[in-house]
Amino acid sequence: MALMADDLFNAARAVMTSAHAPYSKFPVGAALRSASGAIYVGCNVENVSYPEGWCAETGAIAAMVAAGETTIAEIAVVAEQMPLITPCGGCRQRLAEFAAPDARIHLCDASGIVETVTLGELLPRAFAVETRS
Repeated sequence: MALMADDLFNAARAVMTSAHAPYSKFPVGAALRSASGAIYVGCNVENVSYPEGWCAETGAIAAMVAAGETTIAEIAVVAEQMPLITPCGGCRQRLAEFAAPDARIHLCDASGIVETVTLGELLPRAFAVETRS
């Protein structure tokens, strides 16, 4: 499974270098694969009214939605300053808006994927998305 997600890890690690994190000094990168197989990336972007700003996962989701897609198949999140990084609580719920509970979440450090879990394991009682007709 990890080998198949190496492209996500590499994309997340590459975009992490573009993070704007002058206040936390904690750059994060995320790359998600949509249902179509396309990869969308995001990095954290802080501003002077820290902690306002947005997370890497939020940026990747926004890029996916802007491209007209609405389903996340899997995502990789990387931060070089931690042995593995997990999405924050807010991002877990944002992911749940666009991903099923069995979507794979690849938790990474700067050298690769450390652990793969499901969104349901990270957020077992997410607010449910209502079925739209």
